[in-house]
Amino acid sequence: MFHFAVIDQIQDILRTAETIAVVGFSPKQNRPSYLVGCYLIQAGFRVFPVNPGHSEICGVRCYPDLGSIPEPVDVVNIFRRSEEVLPVVVEAIRIKAKTIWMQQGIVNTEAAALAEQAGLVVIMDRCLKVDHLQFGSH
Repeated sequence: MFHFAVIDQIQDILRTAETIAVVGFSPKQNRPSYLVGCYLIQAGFRVFPVNPGHSEICGVRCYPDLGSIPEPVDVVNIFRRSEEVLPVVVEAIRIKAKTIWMQQGIVNTEAAALAEQAGLVVIMDRCLKVDHLQFGSH
């Protein structure tokens, strides 16, 4: 059974996270993933764009998948359709990420329950940029 995160959990994640993998980071400047990913870089997070079709986005090296990232990942921020989230969560569990963050409009309770069972914190249907602007400072 998935449990929605409370504001205290969100604030804690925003305060302690250092590395964020952005799965589905688009190089198109008008896409939400580009706006959020570049914002997170400017906010001081170490961001790893994950998009197999590109070598660099927003001036940062891009990775084809989570397993290719050469260091531990605190948060996996997902910009994929809800029905495409489960394989990302499985990979996030495998690399021992701490948090799954499904962006606003993305809901997959099966993937959320799997992540929670594996010990990850799950944020679902919330915008990381909006929450950082409202609750966090880095």
